[in-house]
Amino acid sequence: MAKSKPEKKESATKAQKATGKKTPTKTAKKEPVVVVPVPSEEKLEVISQFQVKEGDTGSPEVQVALLTKRIEKLVSHLKTNPADNHSRRGLLGIVSKRRRLLNYLEKKDAGRYKAIAHKLGLSK
Repeated sequence: MAKSKPEKKESATKAQKATGKKTPTKTAKKEPVVVVPVPSEEKLEVISQFQVKEGDTGSPEVQVALLTKRIEKLVSHLKTNPADNHSRRGLLGIVSKRRRLLNYLEKKDAGRYKAIAHKLGLSK
């Protein structure tokens, strides 16, 4: 015996076109809730120390200061764990990122560059 093919159901859009009626939506789509992690106390302290204006977290000064703090942590970690090559590679990436930000800041405003370099004890 030959099996008969199951009948295909008509799609909702075709049914709507044929009848001219719109079917009501069953569930309203909710917007996803975005959870933003709260920065640590140490990070908040660095941000408040180097922010250009209130609520500033993205200025080059703040970014350089946060990267410097991460670099200091990684350097101390690598002193106790000299074989940790994965962390060493991450450290090189962070140092490069900080260097790029400092180069940008030096081109944009030499005074701000000198101030942040002096405050963090960095030299070229």
